[in-house]
Amino acid sequence: MIRREWNRFANRAAWSWAGWLECWRNEPSLHQWVWANVLSAGLAMALEMSPAERALILALGVLVLAAELMNTGIERAVDHISAEEHPLARQAKDTASAAVAVTAIAAGVAWAVVLIA
Repeated sequence: MIRREWNRFANRAAWSWAGWLECWRNEPSLHQWVWANVLSAGLAMALEMSPAERALILALGVLVLAAELMNTGIERAVDHISAEEHPLARQAKDTASAAVAVTAIAAGVAWAVVLIA
């Protein structure tokens, strides 16, 4: 049982890494969010803030990356289904993009509160 679970874990890790690499190679938006996170994390480490504030900033940055990965997955799935323009396809892509924007806004709000408080 332990071996089976380990193999399942190893497979999931390999598939996740493959997904990250595919997105990194083909999605410029991920590059932009990674660099934004590098800057944000650097500032979070350099500025005086509580461990909880720092953890919040770092975690929200990671969530922005997760949202971008999901957005890319949705875009790829929609594009695979059909190359035709369709209102529902556009709505799916726009909604996924909005999810990235909302997580980025959450990170910005956290920064604002930490800096103002």
